[in-house]
Amino acid sequence: MRFKDKVVIVTGATKGIGEACAYEFAKEGAKVVVTGRSADLGAQVVAKVAANGGDAFFVACDIGQKAQIDALIAATVDHYGTIDVVVNNAGVNHSADFFDISEEDWDWVMGVDLKGSFFVSQGAARVMVEQGKGGAIVNVSSVMAQLALADQIPYCAAKGGVNQLTKAMALSLVDRGIQVNCCAPGPVLTELMERVVHNEEKQKQLMDRLPIGRIATCEEIARIILFLASKEAEYLVGQTIYPDGGRSIQAFPRRMEK
Repeated sequence: MRFKDKVVIVTGATKGIGEACAYEFAKEGAKVVVTGRSADLGAQVVAKVAANGGDAFFVACDIGQKAQIDALIAATVDHYGTIDVVVNNAGVNHSADFFDISEEDWDWVMGVDLKGSFFVSQGAARVMVEQGKGGAIVNVSSVMAQLALADQIPYCAAKGGVNQLTKAMALSLVDRGIQVNCCAPGPVLTELMERVVHNEEKQKQLMDRLPIGRIATCEEIARIILFLASKEAEYLVGQTIYPDGGRSIQAFPRRMEK
């Protein structure tokens, strides 16, 4: 087991990629701190981990609020005594026309996706350094960090920031034995994506731009995140991996290439 008795914080772990990460880390022997805003969903994830012989507990946390992040770090250390791995998965999105984006919209997306990733990492890294045994941080970005959508400006900007944050954090922490890397997925079969693929026209458009011909499962992405958090990835410093099925390298829709 790659993470036996390691303490892993997964933000946004009550559904989607974060939930899959909680299960995959638990399978590998980790003690998982499940975070999110829904206590009910968090309890369900913890119960499922326990039913499969794993160890997890839930901490309610709005990652956009620094005080709640501080409480998350304190609760983790109080419960498990240490922190070994952080997965900054929590994220939000806001779709709107350029001229309709408010300051509140902008601050909400940036607060969770970018600011939250930094302050969770900072708090956890302090614990790792104090305990002198290093650790790993994996940020979760998106293919939209290098592509762009006209109606998702705050999200694209925040995820681009996460990629750059990964590089700067990696340089800041490498001498302290903390590896920092990033996973930037393309389309993933989350609840939101399931609604998209039930629309035949939207699904056709998506498949046109997805060379691999299918959407990733949350479990596939989680396994890549586990790799980035493992010793096997310790020679990667500040790298962003794009498990996107070829989405980011294709210039034109598939039908235009024939």
